[in-house]
Amino acid sequence: MSDASARPQPKLLLIDDDPNLILLVRDYLEFRGYNVTTAESGQEGLDCLAQDLPDMIICDIMMPQMDGYAFVEKVREDPRTDWIPFLFLSAKSQTQDRVKGLSRGADVYIVKPFEPEELVAQVESSLKLVNRLSQRLTPIGKKLKGRVLRVPPTVSLTPKEKKVVRLVAQGLANRDIADRLEVSQRTVESHVSNMLSKTTLHNRTELARWARETRQI
Repeated sequence: MSDASARPQPKLLLIDDDPNLILLVRDYLEFRGYNVTTAESGQEGLDCLAQDLPDMIICDIMMPQMDGYAFVEKVREDPRTDWIPFLFLSAKSQTQDRVKGLSRGADVYIVKPFEPEELVAQVESSLKLVNRLSQRLTPIGKKLKGRVLRVPPTVSLTPKEKKVVRLVAQGLANRDIADRLEVSQRTVESHVSNMLSKTTLHNRTELARWARETRQI
C-alpha cells in the first residue's frame, strides 16, 4: 500500500439545500480523496457538528431553517468549532455579499457557478494553512520557539475578540483586519489592547502564538 493511500482522508462538511449541487460537489471532492458529510440546512449542519468535527466546512448562504450567516456565527461562537476553516459557496456575487460573508466568519468565499478545480485548490490551501499552524502548537509547559507563555487560565474572549485574534494569528495587520470586519482600525487596536491586557502578553506576536497554541483560531 502506498503512503498516499495510507493517509487518513480529510473530513469535509458540505451544507447546501440544492440536492443536485450536493451530489455533484460531493462526488467531485470524494474523487479527489476527501471524506464528505452533507447537510441541507444550517441546523442539520449543527447536528452533524455535534456528532463529529470536520477538517473544513463548505456552506451555502441562502438556506431554509438557518441560513449560512447564522450558521457561521454559531460555528465561530463555539470553542469546539471556532478553529475550523470555513468556505462560503454562494450565488450571491456582489462585493458587499463577499465582504459580509467574510466579516461574519468565513475564511474563503467562492461564487457559484464555479470551477471545481478552484474549489479543490481553496480547500487544499485552507487545510495546508491549518496544518502549518498546528505544527507550531506547543505542549503545555514545554519551551519551544521562545519563552513559555504564561496566561491566566480564566481568560475568556468575547466573540468579536475571537474574530480579531483569528486574523491576528493569520498574520493580518490591524488595517487589514479592520477592512475584513468592516470596523475602524481604532476599534481593532482597542480589541488587541484588551486581549493583551487579559492575557498579560507583551505583543501581537505572543498573542498570535497563544491563539494558535490554545486553538483560539
